[in-house]
Amino acid sequence: MTVPAPDLLAPTTSADRPDARSAARPRRRRAGGSRWLVLIAFGVFFLLPLFAMLEFSTRGVGGRNLAAWRAIVQNADLVAAITISLELAVLTVVGMLLLVVPVATWAHLRLPHLRRLIEFICLLPLTIPAIVLVVGIAPIYAWVTYLFGDSPLTLAFVYVILVLPYAYRAIDNGLGAIDLRTLAEAARSLGAAWPTVLARVVVPNIRGALVSASFLSVALVLGEFTIASLLNFNNMQVTINLLGKRDAPVSVAVSLAALLFAFVLLLALSFVGRRRGSSGVTEEG
Repeated sequence: MTVPAPDLLAPTTSADRPDARSAARPRRRRAGGSRWLVLIAFGVFFLLPLFAMLEFSTRGVGGRNLAAWRAIVQNADLVAAITISLELAVLTVVGMLLLVVPVATWAHLRLPHLRRLIEFICLLPLTIPAIVLVVGIAPIYAWVTYLFGDSPLTLAFVYVILVLPYAYRAIDNGLGAIDLRTLAEAARSLGAAWPTVLARVVVPNIRGALVSASFLSVALVLGEFTIASLLNFNNMQVTINLLGKRDAPVSVAVSLAALLFAFVLLLALSFVGRRRGSSGVTEEG
């Protein structure tokens, strides 16, 4: 009596059958085609308004020209407003990091039972309308103006509060992804002070989260209009709004430039994230 070959005894799966493989190819093609259709639809949805802005900002009496784009650097008020917004972005990012990183780190290490309460407090700016925030902040800003002057840079105090919902979640997720307690205890056992632990242990390990929080803060500051307008400060968005009433092409050109600047920041963020991830894989290997 002969024993059948082992390969004849093995069950034949549906994936090994020629008809199953041939049927799977059209499904993959249909899935790939639907993905491309979705990407094209979203691309048209997002890019078409940008092309319309570019077309409007380059429209002239005698044809296409870049007069509106050249006027961006020729308008002193607009240049000053852009400079103020960029300075506010830097001040807001610095203030946010100095406030959120120590608080979130301390909550993870020493006060884990208060993390929900801290997260709830940080989410409050999302639930309170801007007009209500201004009504509550206006009396406080009388003292801020008295102590620091009436510079638009004092808006950084309000912007730090506005970015808390986004920045805290990003940094909290970054801290939750590492073994923070072990790293902190190891550093403390070697004699490192808490500022050293934050600067040389915590920050390098959550660099991606810090970059994400910083990008979100910059994007919010560059696009903020309501609070600056109600508090009678001129930032980039307030100046664009005023400029649009008398010179619409320049206003549209500045708006498009701000969107492109935010897009470049997003690309830089993704590049930093990929670079950080590839370096981590190389170190582990």
